[in-house]
Amino acid sequence: MNAEYISIIVRETGLKEHQVENTLKLLENGATIPFISRYRKESTGGMDEVQVTEVSDALERLEALAKRKETVLATIESQDKLTDQLRSRIEHCWDSVELEDIYAPYKPHRKTRADAAREKGLEPLAEFVMKQNQYVPLDREATKYVSKDKGVESVDDALQGAMDIIAEQVSLDESARNLVRSGYRREARIYSKVVKSKEADAQKYRDWFDFSESLKRCASHRLLAMRRGEAEGYLRVSIEIDDEKTADALSGRYVHGKSEVSQLVDEAVQDSYYRLLQPSVENEFAASSKSAADAEAIRIFARNLEQLLMASPLGQKAVMGIDPGFRTGCKVVCLDAQGALLHNETIYPHPPHNEARQASAKIQALVEQYKIEAIAIGNGTAGRETKEFVERLRLPASVQVYAVNEDGASIYSASKTARDEFPDYDVTVRGAVSIGRRLMDPLAELVKIDPSSIGVGQYQKDVNQTDLKHSLDQTVISCVNRVGVNLNTASTHLLTYISGLGPVLAQNIVDYRTQNGPFKSRKELLKVPRLGAKAFEQAAGFLRVPGSTEPLDNSAVHPESYGIVARMAKDLGCSVADLMKSAELRSKIDLERYVTDKVGLPTLTDIMHELEKPGLDPRGPLKQFEFSSEVHTIDDVKPGMELPGIVNNITNFGAFVDIGVHIKGLVHISQLAPGRFIKDPSEVVSLNQQVMVKVLDVDLPRQRISLQLTH
Repeated sequence: MNAEYISIIVRETGLKEHQVENTLKLLENGATIPFISRYRKESTGGMDEVQVTEVSDALERLEALAKRKETVLATIESQDKLTDQLRSRIEHCWDSVELEDIYAPYKPHRKTRADAAREKGLEPLAEFVMKQNQYVPLDREATKYVSKDKGVESVDDALQGAMDIIAEQVSLDESARNLVRSGYRREARIYSKVVKSKEADAQKYRDWFDFSESLKRCASHRLLAMRRGEAEGYLRVSIEIDDEKTADALSGRYVHGKSEVSQLVDEAVQDSYYRLLQPSVENEFAASSKSAADAEAIRIFARNLEQLLMASPLGQKAVMGIDPGFRTGCKVVCLDAQGALLHNETIYPHPPHNEARQASAKIQALVEQYKIEAIAIGNGTAGRETKEFVERLRLPASVQVYAVNEDGASIYSASKTARDEFPDYDVTVRGAVSIGRRLMDPLAELVKIDPSSIGVGQYQKDVNQTDLKHSLDQTVISCVNRVGVNLNTASTHLLTYISGLGPVLAQNIVDYRTQNGPFKSRKELLKVPRLGAKAFEQAAGFLRVPGSTEPLDNSAVHPESYGIVARMAKDLGCSVADLMKSAELRSKIDLERYVTDKVGLPTLTDIMHELEKPGLDPRGPLKQFEFSSEVHTIDDVKPGMELPGIVNNITNFGAFVDIGVHIKGLVHISQLAPGRFIKDPSEVVSLNQQVMVKVLDVDLPRQRISLQLTH
């Protein structure tokens, strides 16, 4: 255990030393974040998933920095320039910017003007100039270095070479770089201007044609918009400070007196700033500001994804899924309560076919034949029209009709996962199945789709894709383990995200289930090939086995705690099943009596909550929703209208609301709670929330709707 890592993480996170130390030990021993936060609260002092993730990410960053330091040390040592003092400084450096500053003078690079001057033997002249000795004539000293053999044709050539060396030395000086950085931190502004020749084609970026703002105050969505325009060739983006003031401050650090030689140093420092330092530090701040904007966009995306994954499920019911369309018709599938495909066909209730009568008869017949309990209709093209068509049919009152967000369904239908599930069906059938299953269990279906293909973020294609994938994967893992999965119905894809499993063990579980029938208990998991004691420890608590002879197998109580529950039941003279059913029996339990060196009150309290509501789905019940019958297209939407809507995306500048017209309206952050300041839209709204909004403006040419949240 690296003591230095512990002290750094403690300082960065504000957590206690024992919390960090114990968490690092658990991580190093292969424990997962969901397992640590759920089942090792005594070790971590009750750290939640966010805190455990913070420690895990910090460890990953420090380990990466340690590897970088090894590279730096090896490179400098190969140059025979690694002194004991330099080694010590590098070994004790845990700031990546500082490390790169230390490394800069030794870092391999393409040949520079300074390198060329050194090859001509001008480094001693540069040292002489930097001393700024006004008593030795400059020309006389420089004459010593004139040599046609070395390519130094004149005194001016010699002095220019010396200045090139000085300029590079200044640019590599940590104190000089920090002086310039300080200026950027204080006063940097970001500027965006349109490329004149591209103005006609760049209208979507017209807000950024002549824009400037303090870099510190530039919100992530604005910065990412400008950078996207720059990447597409429509905008020129720069980060600027008062160059003259900064260059003069830099000269003041190196120039002494007003002699001829001092003037030469001043010219070299000015050259260093404008040619080397300023572009380098601007690039540094461009990268760091982009990184910060990426982090904010990723945070928002991850939060939205979590809310989407945790959307309320309908549950295991026979469902009809409909992928709506006009010209190509509506793809209809019938699924049993486990989501298995029983039937599929296409109906054509809308123009240009107008086969409404045949479509009506077919829907009614299928509902009766397959005992359909709910109908899921995708909310894309023709979704609103199809839902209204189905709702007009004379279906049993018990059959509920839902609009389902179909974002990403087409991505799934063309994926390898979908091809493996339905090799004999085309993409249209797979898409309809996905819509139907998404109503039954959004989480189980959405995990099959690349999270970045689900439209609940901002600028997800523009941010660092490695960081985005890491964050979204962690979000999916968190949600899957928070809900738990049925061991006997979960797909390979869903099982992959369970703590301690992964693709190989997930497939082995499904193969075992196919060959041997449903699992009868959690303990049977140990018969799965390659699933050993460690994987069982990490995974078992998140897997449910309904119908097991061990009632705790269908709860979040970990098998390692079964003995504790058995003792409680024995002490009360009842069975574990009786204890789970009876609140009166549970009320007689004195938890203090069961505290041991390894099991404390946090775990015992969790056990009691789980006994009260074993296997409770944390996602809550599904609610019905209806759009206003007054509006069907953007032409129907008028300022002043109050309409029901569903929040389907949240950004840091507001929330997008679906009001049923195929164009999402924007509630700007200033209109989420008029009269009070809102820093983050998530303070007011959440994904899939049903809201009432007032129409403020309708921009038909740009197809934009501005809304205000009323309640």
